[in-house]
Amino acid sequence: MQIPSSNIPLAERMRPKTLDEFIGQEHLVARGKVLEQMIHTHKAHSIIFWGPPGVGKTTLAQIIAHSLDMPFFTLSAIDSGVKEVRAIIEQARKAGHALLFIDEIHRFNKAQQDSLLGAVEKGILTLIGATTENPSFEVISALLSRCQVYILKPLTEEHLKSLVTNAIQKDDWLRRQNVQIKEWGALLQLSGGDARKLLNLLELVSSSLQGPQRVIDNDIVQDVVQNKMALYDKTGEQHYDIISAFIKSMRGSDPNAAVYWLARMIEGGEDPKFIARRMVILASEDIGNANPNALLLATSCFQAVELIGYPECRIILSQTVTYLASSPKSNAAYMAINKAQELVNKTGDLPVPLHIRNAPTGLMKNLDYGKGYKYAHDFPGNFVSQEFLPDEVSGTKLYEPGNNATEGRLREYLKTCWKEKYHY
Repeated sequence: MQIPSSNIPLAERMRPKTLDEFIGQEHLVARGKVLEQMIHTHKAHSIIFWGPPGVGKTTLAQIIAHSLDMPFFTLSAIDSGVKEVRAIIEQARKAGHALLFIDEIHRFNKAQQDSLLGAVEKGILTLIGATTENPSFEVISALLSRCQVYILKPLTEEHLKSLVTNAIQKDDWLRRQNVQIKEWGALLQLSGGDARKLLNLLELVSSSLQGPQRVIDNDIVQDVVQNKMALYDKTGEQHYDIISAFIKSMRGSDPNAAVYWLARMIEGGEDPKFIARRMVILASEDIGNANPNALLLATSCFQAVELIGYPECRIILSQTVTYLASSPKSNAAYMAINKAQELVNKTGDLPVPLHIRNAPTGLMKNLDYGKGYKYAHDFPGNFVSQEFLPDEVSGTKLYEPGNNATEGRLREYLKTCWKEKYHY
C-alpha cells in the first residue's frame, strides 16, 4: 500500500480557504447571498449552522474567521466544558474581540451554554455553533435569540462528484497516483453525503490500489470498506441497525441484550440524548399503562442526561434501560391513538355534541351550548353515563387495555362504567 507522505487526511488538505473554493450551500455563499455579503462588508454576527455531517459547517466558520482576519478559537462540545469556554473568553477579552467556533454545540448542557451568554452579548465573542440537531430544541433560547440560524443543505450528487474531481486534479499526492473513477455508486453511497467521509474514503481506496493507473469501481470500494472502516458509524446503516436492536431488546424484555446494545452505542460515541429520547418514546409505545412509572423514569433520564452528559450519564442510561426492559409491556395506548387517527381521517370533522361544548357567552347558552351536561363529581363514584363522542361514531371502542395487572385494574373500572356501551 502506498500512503501519502503527509499525515494530514485528504479532507483536511482539500479544505477550502475562501468562498470561491467552497462547493455547495449556494443559498448562503453565492454572490450577493448572506455569508458572501457578511464577508464583503466585514460585519460578522453570531451564527448557528444547522445541517447534516460533512456539508461545510466547520469550513465556513474557518473561512469567515480567515476572511475577516479575526482571532479564531475552536472547541468541540464533546470534550470541552465551562472551564475551557471561560479561558477562551479571557483570551478574547485581551484581544479585544474573537470568533469562537463550537462544533456539536447541541452537546453543551444548559450551564455550558449559559457561560457563553455574557461574552456574546457584550461583543467579546462572535459565536459560530455547528449542530446536526434542531437548534430550537438543543440550544437555550437566550443564546439562540442572539444568533442567526442558517440551514445547510445536504450535498447533491453533483457537489460530491465535483469534490472528488477537484481533489484528483489538485491534491499533490492524488495527482501522482493517476486515479480514475470508473463507477461512482459505492463511493457516494458509503459516504452518505458527507464530504469529509467521501474524500477520506477516496484516499483510503486510492492508497490500496497498485499499478500505474488506479481505476476505482464499486467492487474495489466495497472490498476496502469491509476490511478497514470502523464498525460503528453514527450516521450510517450500522447506526440504525444498532438502535433497532436496542429498541427491540427492550420491547422483548431482555435487559441483558438491551444494555449490551447500549454499551455499543456509548463506545461508538452516540449522542446520549438521542438514546434517551428513544427510550421516552418506547416507554409509552411499548410499556404504556402496563407500568406508568416507565414514562416518568424515561423522562427523568432524558433530563438528567441533558444536565450531566458523558461519562457519568452512562449509569443513568443503564438504570433506565434495564428498568424499561424488565417492565411489563403494553402497546394499548399506541394502538388507541392509531385507531383514533384512522377514525378521524375516515369520518372528518364531526361536530362536538352540544352538551359538552363550552358556553362562555350568553349567545352560546341561548344556542344550548352545554345544556344537559352532567358534572361527574356530582354523582356517586364520580361517574355518570353520558355521551362524549359525536353521534356518528357513538360506541366506537378505541382503547383496549392490555393483558397485564395494571391495565387489568383499568379494564375492571371501565367495565363498571361502560360495559354496555363499549363492551369492556
